[in-house]
Amino acid sequence: MGTTVGSNAASTDTGATIEPGINNAMVDRLDDVELGWRFKAVPAAAHGQSAGGYVNSGVHLADLQTPLLTLDAAVMAANVDRMARWCAEKGVLLAPHGKTTMAPQLWRQQLENGAWGITLANASQLRVGHAFGLRRVMVANTLSDPQAVTWLAGAQGPDFSVVSWVDSLQSVALLDATLAAIPEAVPGSDAVLDVIVELGGNGGRTGARTVAEALAIARAVHASSHLRLVGVGGYEGSLAHTADAGALGTVRGYLSAVKELHEHLLAADLYAADADIILTAGGSAYFDDVVDVLAGSATNGTSPSGAAGQRVELIIRSGAYMVHDDGFYRGISPFGRGAEAEAGHAPFASAMHAWARVVSAPEPGLAILDAGKRDLPVDEGLPEPQLLGHALGGEMATLDGATISSVNDQHSFLRYDPETTTVAIGDVVRLGLSHPCTAFDKWTLIPVLASAADDRVVELIHTFF
Repeated sequence: MGTTVGSNAASTDTGATIEPGINNAMVDRLDDVELGWRFKAVPAAAHGQSAGGYVNSGVHLADLQTPLLTLDAAVMAANVDRMARWCAEKGVLLAPHGKTTMAPQLWRQQLENGAWGITLANASQLRVGHAFGLRRVMVANTLSDPQAVTWLAGAQGPDFSVVSWVDSLQSVALLDATLAAIPEAVPGSDAVLDVIVELGGNGGRTGARTVAEALAIARAVHASSHLRLVGVGGYEGSLAHTADAGALGTVRGYLSAVKELHEHLLAADLYAADADIILTAGGSAYFDDVVDVLAGSATNGTSPSGAAGQRVELIIRSGAYMVHDDGFYRGISPFGRGAEAEAGHAPFASAMHAWARVVSAPEPGLAILDAGKRDLPVDEGLPEPQLLGHALGGEMATLDGATISSVNDQHSFLRYDPETTTVAIGDVVRLGLSHPCTAFDKWTLIPVLASAADDRVVELIHTFF
């Protein structure tokens, strides 16, 4: 089960306690999915078999086909455990952003290792979570589509707790009007939605731009008969993209404003009196700064405003830590730099690799691979050539000095030194990738290998983008 993170049960407005979880039967049923042409990693020889049956037949890396994305089970387990232990040490909760993988099998692994719940980004992702029986979800966005709001009003209940965000007076008015217009005959027509007021920053993404604006929004929520204010939060990752002193100063200044907003809301008694209060921020790049700045505001007991028994929980929402990468997050993760690295926290390791085959060698020092933008993420850096071998699953050697110079829709350009490296048609290259969020969305089925030393396929991960 791994390390349990903190006290992660949440109270509803009826006094019931909702435990985190997912419908295990629904997740297990993915093993029954019939393999076929829809899954590009699976060879034709496997078509007609169930996913679970195929894995149990004794599949290895060599039995798959390129282009291919694989995951490493041992690395994912180690990354999840490392993050769970860190959160337990810091006394914070984790609601990993499920949009990174959109893979219920991986969500379950995170929940079994103590996650408070799963964060999602929009209504379509929320429906996926509901279909697989997620019990507790944070939607880190404003729900502005009336159909989505109406659906949620009827779907939430004792087994499905959702908290979403608001960042404007208009969004509060829209939610109010939509909920008020639901016919009495519709289940959930008297539902009250739990919301968090979001503070943003200049040049950032969503969120009120000033504490004063956010306070006005909070007052509007407090006055609403359809909404309940249960927290404050935001996202610091859109305000910086590096770990230099200037970027970290921007991040920490923003987080200080989030803290200030929370203190104003407590002082004004704007939080719902029967709610556990949520204080949330933290992507995968600056979660250490989030905890450093905001942890003092999380009480895990009586709130500073004196409301007996009202908890203030700090929840981070890092999503990339489980899979990590060989690019952007490798360079910026707190466990790879700064105080956390100095404190002895081992860095996360990349659990994802791409495998591509040489289909053409038209010039000396140039090989064209059979994987492109349809298969590989490129938004946070080009793939990194790592290993070269004559066959998938065969012996591979380190590919020193090679680069991917560009990526087309279906091809990548491998540049290498022909004086020191020989590349032939049919050779296979293992690639390191940057940014798991834009790797997973290109694959409906992802084989999981046991470890770097054991290339048995131990699971097939299904994604739902």
